Amino acid sequence: MPVSQLTATWSRLLVSDRLRRSSQVLSVVNQTVCIFGGEVLPRQPVDDQVDVFSLTPDVPKLETKAVSSAPSPRVGSASAALNGKMYLFSGRGGLDMAPVEENGALWCFEPSKSVWSIIDPADPLQPYPPARSYHCMATDGEKTLFVHAGCPAKDRLSDVWKFDTSNRTWAQAPDAPAPQRGGTSIAHSQGKLYRMNGFDGTTEQGGSVDIFDILSNTWTTKSFPADGNAGPEPRSVCALLPLKLQGKEKLLTLFGERDPSSLGHAGAGKMLGDVWMYDVGENWWTKVETGGNDGNPDPRGWFAADVIRGQDGKDSIVVHGGLGENNERLNDVWLLTF
Repeated sequence: MPVSQLTATWSRLLVSDRLRRSSQVLSVVNQTVCIFGGEVLPRQPVDDQVDVFSLTPDVPKLETKAVSSAPSPRVGSASAALNGKMYLFSGRGGLDMAPVEENGALWCFEPSKSVWSIIDPADPLQPYPPARSYHCMATDGEKTLFVHAGCPAKDRLSDVWKFDTSNRTWAQAPDAPAPQRGGTSIAHSQGKLYRMNGFDGTTEQGGSVDIFDILSNTWTTKSFPADGNAGPEPRSVCALLPLKLQGKEKLLTLFGERDPSSLGHAGAGKMLGDVWMYDVGENWWTKVETGGNDGNPDPRGWFAADVIRGQDGKDSIVVHGGLGENNERLNDVWLLTF
C-alpha cells in the first residue's frame, strides 16, 4: 500500500540568466551537471556551448565552456549519462528548424576532459533511428542507450532503438503501444523500460505506464486513474526518472504541460507543478508533498531533469529551466531531496 504522505524538500541551487532556456538537455555525470542546447526565443537555438557545474561544493559555480567540435546548436534533443559521459541524439536546428539528421551518430561529452566526440555506427549500412526532436533517452547503466519516439519531419513516432556503446551498433525493438507521441518520457529500472505521458498531436496522454521487458522483448501496460488524486493527470514535456527510496525501486514524474497552447511551440499551455512517486514493484502512485525554505519551483514544461546518485545511497533530483505559464523561459536550477 502507498505511504500516507511522502515529503521532499526543494532547494534552489542556481539562478543565472545564462541558463534561461527551454527544450534543452541536462545530464548528471559523476556529480557534474551538464546542460546543452535549448531556446530562449521560439525556434532560435542557443549556442553550442556547454554549461557545467559541480554538485559537490555548497555553492555551485557555473562554468560555460566553448568546446571545439561541438554539436550544432539545437532544441528538443535528448541525452543520457553513461560511464562518465553524456550522450546526445538528434534534435532540431538550422535555418528551417528541421530534425538534425546525422545518420545514426551520437554525440558524446566528457566533462572530465571538456571534449566532444561524435560516435558513428560501426556499420553505416545497417538501420539506425531517423532524425527527430522531442524524443527521450534512457540507459541501462552498463553499455546500452535507448532512444524512443519524438517528432520527425512529419507526424510522430513510437519506435524504440537500442545502441550498444561497446560495439557501436543499433538494434530496433518492438514499437511502444499506440498512440505515437512526442514529449513523452522513458526510464530504465531493473531490466525494464517504463514509458508514460506525451502528446499525440491532439491530446496529452496519461493513465497508463507502458513497460518493456528487455529480456523477453515484450510490452505490457498498467493503468491507473489519471485524476490527480489516485495518480498523476495526463501531461507531456515532463520527466520520468528512476531512483531508489528506502531501498526500493521507484519512478518519479513531475511537472509538464497539461493543455497544449494554440501557438504550438511558440506558446505555453497549462503547466503543472506537482511531483508523483510510483512504486515499481507494488504498482501504486503517491503524490509527494514538497516545500522548503526557497518555496516550490514555478510550474513548468519543456524543462530538463536528471537523477543524482547519492554517495550515501540517497538519490535526489535536479531540475533546470523550462517554459512557465506566462510563456517565459526560466533561468533556475533546483534540487529535490527526500
